[in-house]
Order: sequence, then structure tokens, then C-alpha cells
Amino acid sequence: MSANAATLFRRDDDAGVATITLTSPSTRNALSLLMLDTLLVAFDGLARDDAVRAIVIAGEGSVFCSGHDLREIQAHSNDSDRGEAFYERLFERCSQFMRGLTEHPKAVIAAVEGVATAAGCQLVAASDLAIAGRDASFSLPGARKGGFCSTPLVAVGRAVSRKHAMEMALTAQFIDAERAEAIGLVNRVTPAGEALAAAQAMAALIASRPTSGIALGKRAFYAQVEMPLADAYALASRAMVESFQNPDAIEGRTAFLEKRAPRWGKV
Repeated sequence: MSANAATLFRRDDDAGVATITLTSPSTRNALSLLMLDTLLVAFDGLARDDAVRAIVIAGEGSVFCSGHDLREIQAHSNDSDRGEAFYERLFERCSQFMRGLTEHPKAVIAAVEGVATAAGCQLVAASDLAIAGRDASFSLPGARKGGFCSTPLVAVGRAVSRKHAMEMALTAQFIDAERAEAIGLVNRVTPAGEALAAAQAMAALIASRPTSGIALGKRAFYAQVEMPLADAYALASRAMVESFQNPDAIEGRTAFLEKRAPRWGKV
């Protein structure tokens, strides 16, 4: 990791939970190309780290994540191709990272305090779960700036209903934490300043479960949720077969029937 990359996030591990805190408040924790490249490497390592069983994403300062770095984007508008090559690389990396959260074998929980806007809102929606402090706010502001938040809508449009997603994108207005909870963008709202502790507590609960079953379950859920009903049931049924043959699942039901605590292989 380069010296600059080392200042972009902090990792703290505790009892199987890795907390990744974005630490670039001067850029409002923006998802610059360097930030995305750094996070891609970090999350690849987390996937392969058997000691990590759940992940929490937080942001330092008053902004959880402001989306892409507009100063970086503006600087490339003067490139000979008007920034096309850079923009393609930036959005490819962002899509790769967001898709990777869905495909990640560990549960990922966003702990949101302050503002989550554009790709920052996408980051919340792409996480498996999200906890928001009462003062948190969310926005897809592209239309307000002459554009449109098309890639953030991929994740947001899968987390909430289409009508709610399009309302956020078309009006480009902020919604508060209570509204975000009501439409399903976040799981729950805590008092301001307590989102991280609540997310870590939830992550600790998840970390007490066998990771093999969670990895299988995540993969099956996200694969089937966009399928036609018959195809979804076929895929989910196959996933259940794999799950019941999983050694941890065998141990889990054996322990239940024998009325004892399970002895997991890799928790």
C-alpha cells in the first residue's frame, strides 16, 4: 500500500469483526480512483482472512461518504478525450467494488453517521445491512448537478422499491434516517453517534455463526432475488441441498437434536 493509500482507511479487528473506517474527511471520504483501488485490495484480503467473519464499514468525520471525488473528475474533463478513459476506469472500478460487496463471502454492514450521497449512498445500498444514526441523511444528487445517478441506482434500486429509488434520483433531495428506514435503505436507526456500536454488535452476532453457511446463503440470495419465481426456487432448492450437506450444517442440527452446543469447524 502506498503512503497516500495508507491514509484512506483504518482497519480495526475485534473478535472476528473487521471495521473498515474511511479516513479521508478532507475529501468527505470520497471514492476516488485511489480509494477504490485500495478498498478492492483490502476487501479481497478480508475475503481470504479466516479470522474475519463479518465486516463493518464506517466513515470518519461528519460525512460517511460523499460519492466520487468531483475535483478529481473535474480535473480530467480537460483531458484530450474529455475524460472518457478516466471516467470509464473510475466507474469500472466502482462497479467492481460494489459488486464485490454483494459477492463477498462475509456479511458487510454499513454504519452511517452524517451524509451518504451519490456513490456513498450506493455503498450503503450495496452493503448487506445498514445501521444509521438519527442525524444521517441520504441523497442521489446527480439530477441537481445536471447529470443522473445511474450507477448508484443499480444498488439503491435493488434495496428499495423502484418508485422510491426513482423519487430519490429524480428529485435529488436528501432523505433523513427515518425515511431511509421506512423505505428499506437501512435496517434500523440509532441515536446519533451510536450507529457504529450497533453495527459492530450486529456483526459480532453474525460472526458467531459459521462462515461457510453464510457464504453459501449470501450467494444464493443475491442470485435468486432477480430471477423469475420458478428459476429462483430451483436455484434456492439447489442451495439448500448444498447447505444441508455442509459439515457445519450437519454439526448444527446434530447438536440441536443432541441438545448441546455446536462445535463449529471454522466459525
